[in-house]
Amino acid sequence: MSTTTPDDAILVTSYNVRRPVPEFLTTPADRWSRRAPNLVSALRRERPAILAAQEVLPHTARTILAALGPTYRRYGVGRGRGGRGEGCPIFFDSERLHLVAGRQVALSDDPDAAGSRGWGNPIPRVATTAVFRDRRTGKSLGAVNTHLDPFSERSRLRSALALRQLAADCPHPTVLFGDLNAGASSRTVRTLLADGLLADAWTRAERRLTPAWRSFARYRRPRLGDRIDWICATAGIRVLTAAIEHRPETGGWPSDHLPVYAAIEVDS
Repeated sequence: MSTTTPDDAILVTSYNVRRPVPEFLTTPADRWSRRAPNLVSALRRERPAILAAQEVLPHTARTILAALGPTYRRYGVGRGRGGRGEGCPIFFDSERLHLVAGRQVALSDDPDAAGSRGWGNPIPRVATTAVFRDRRTGKSLGAVNTHLDPFSERSRLRSALALRQLAADCPHPTVLFGDLNAGASSRTVRTLLADGLLADAWTRAERRLTPAWRSFARYRRPRLGDRIDWICATAGIRVLTAAIEHRPETGGWPSDHLPVYAAIEVDS
């Protein structure tokens, strides 16, 4: 896609990169050995200042960091006890952004207990939060990254309330990223956006660079439809452009999801 952004704009991305699974359990298009070079190619081309990724395992994170380059850092660990397993880390360009603070919470009744779960989700779910200072402008912004449960609507609804509170608690303009496993008309998204604190970046964007592709493409040619991958923003975030990458790399698709991009500026 190769998005062009103004000098002070920050290119941000929400991307479910699809966790690797044993090759004998999956299809050729889903094999990590085939997908990894495609992901590297896409990330080297776009190099977003913030990449909020989902379904990231430790060796996936190393591949992502190598693709993005030596100035990039990762914040966030796995969702299990001791920070093990799959996670929702935030990758960022440390030349552009300084990490001021960060916290990872469990989406449960015990948010500070790593690996805790509840609300109906069979495996732990987390939100990774960070505050950055833009080295170029001196302005601060918050970021929240998550991956909601695909099975339990109750879990998604309770998580939406928790995520909204995390955004409300941040004293800076905040961007929320995630695979919400829910479309625009769902109760989950309606709950997340209910009080107007957060707005859909796609809707708020001054310009959309692509059609509204369905973001869960499953290694097929994308079709128009509901997104389940989201970027949302509070007041103080100006969304210049939004886009959904809909073209495969030369070697095929990097993931069964399409990445969602936005170019933003922090107004205050």
